[in-house]
Amino acid sequence: MPKLLTAEQVEQFDRDGFLSPIDVMSKAEIKTYRDRLETYERSIGEPIQSNMRHNVHLLFTWADELIRHPQVLDAVEDVLGPNLMCWITNFFIKEANDPGFVSWHQDSTYWGLDPSDVVTAWIALSDAPIESGAMKMLPGSHKWDQISHRDTFHEHNLLSRGQEIEMDVDDKDGVFVPMDAGQMSLHHIKLCHGSSPNTTDDRRIGLAVRYIPTHVRQVKVQRDGAVLVRGEDVHNNFEFDPSPVADLDAAAVAAHQRSVDRLLGALMDGTEAQEFRA
Repeated sequence: MPKLLTAEQVEQFDRDGFLSPIDVMSKAEIKTYRDRLETYERSIGEPIQSNMRHNVHLLFTWADELIRHPQVLDAVEDVLGPNLMCWITNFFIKEANDPGFVSWHQDSTYWGLDPSDVVTAWIALSDAPIESGAMKMLPGSHKWDQISHRDTFHEHNLLSRGQEIEMDVDDKDGVFVPMDAGQMSLHHIKLCHGSSPNTTDDRRIGLAVRYIPTHVRQVKVQRDGAVLVRGEDVHNNFEFDPSPVADLDAAAVAAHQRSVDRLLGALMDGTEAQEFRA
């Protein structure tokens, strides 16, 4: 029996490669996480940027709490099984009337994870209507082989390398997945997806949490790290990253830097990039 999803929803995820929207918390509860993020941003005088947008669960106690939210994990367990790790997290933030976009791509292109039993939970910290640049999914594309991608490093592309698939996609074939704050979507590592610029007067804030079952291996980076969030790990394919004791304490900052260095090694292999662009 599924824990949160219905049997029909699990079947839909298997068929289409994504599922949205999924109610995981109230607007009041998700606002507490947005408030914590924006309190930090006010303290530094600008939106969270560059490397700080990645693996935030190693820096902030509230982000570590969010990746362990019971409703989120129940839905992920329904599609991946009971033994779960959080591999990485990424903020995808489009400011109000922001030209930032995400090109059609597969997450699996540079990650080095095998097998492809990997799911992204995209948690909406703000409302994400179509006009804000909601994600667009290509149903069934997770069943395709890995598609070749080209790197563009476009200044407004939110992806690490501005990568895009080397094939023509008819936008009419895509399905928008708008969400309210407190909802999330799930999508498979090989699903083709993208999003357009934000044309609204509010920020569009999403936290992408990449969950893996413990049997998944990293084949590009030696001794990668992850956080066990549910069940047990008998495979020992990843080192355990430490959870932060306090926001941005010295140990958390050091652990975060190690994780970013590993992530750069995997995602930027073959480029000269020294940090993330978004």
